Amino acid sequence: MNNTFDAIIIGGGIVGTGAGYYLSKKGLNVLLIEKNYLTSGSTGRCITGIRQQFSTPPSIKTAMESVRLFKNMEDEFGFSVEWKDSGYLFLAHTEELASMFKKNIEIQRSVGLDVEFISAEECKKRVPLLDTEALIGGAWCESDGQADPFFVVKGFSSGIVKNHGTIKTRTQVVDIIVEDNKVKGVKTDSGDTYYSRVVINAAGPWAKEVGKMAGVKIDVEPERHEALITEGVEYMGIPMLVDYRPDGGYFVQRVTGQFIGCFTPEKQIPGTSTDSTLEFLKEMSRRMCRLVPALENVSILRQWAGSYCMTPDGNPLVGETEVSGFYVCTGMSGHGFMLGPAITSFLSNYITEGTWPFDLDEILYGRTFGQKESMK
Repeated sequence: MNNTFDAIIIGGGIVGTGAGYYLSKKGLNVLLIEKNYLTSGSTGRCITGIRQQFSTPPSIKTAMESVRLFKNMEDEFGFSVEWKDSGYLFLAHTEELASMFKKNIEIQRSVGLDVEFISAEECKKRVPLLDTEALIGGAWCESDGQADPFFVVKGFSSGIVKNHGTIKTRTQVVDIIVEDNKVKGVKTDSGDTYYSRVVINAAGPWAKEVGKMAGVKIDVEPERHEALITEGVEYMGIPMLVDYRPDGGYFVQRVTGQFIGCFTPEKQIPGTSTDSTLEFLKEMSRRMCRLVPALENVSILRQWAGSYCMTPDGNPLVGETEVSGFYVCTGMSGHGFMLGPAITSFLSNYITEGTWPFDLDEILYGRTFGQKESMK
């Protein structure tokens, strides 16, 4: 049995499979280890949205690169990942929020993003079913979109195998071997040891625990978030609607006709629990119907919960740690699915070539956590 690899990746979501895919494309012999099944963590519990509207040039350019990769996945994988450029509409119900959106739009447009601030009347034209009471306007980007996370991970994981990599599911890493401050490999709960000079921590909400195995402190914390999905109805092209009011939320109509959405509770709930609540079901339903009253008679099919992996500033945490060869790619702060393809592509280039595509100081491991991302 081969137990030596060019790179070992811990975690089987969008980040882990993406890193494995891009490294294997470069000819590296990779091993991906997932303690449960692929997509069992945050990726399989996300609400499928992909946006480029962030508040700093590095984040915006990273998201733009992800969109480019998502658009090409059908050709790359040989099957559809249900990419749809259905757009994102950030709604401003206060002048303060409108001003913040306009400020960010200046930054976004400066790096080439097709985004604009539109009036309440224009919002209504784009989304005829939208209730525009008290609405001032919104930040609209038509190239933002959505895709199916299960199909994307299928494409990445199938590519790893096609490129002669190995995937082990239902296998848990229980120790990371470090000698002379250099990573040497991992041990698993099956008693096997695998060796590599490159180990990537892509464990999402469990990244902090994985870091401890290598003696590295990872500044991330998991938070529980809930979501729901409705039955399918006629597809009306309703984009991702983002309502930043204290009792707002986020939801989009999938290409399947279903509506999928969530909201961030004012009191955040730490931990990796996947418990869901009746309170969320009632409150999310109210928030969706307030924006789109026509949803009143649409049935909810199911609800669930998952974890965001949060950093202190809301930006990802990526790069090599103080242990040589031990990398982190985590802390996506609720943006893992949308940023995952670009960030893992960037990381694979850094591991093999030693360079980043542009200044990524605001997401690199070892930074001083600064101003929070305003378009959270």
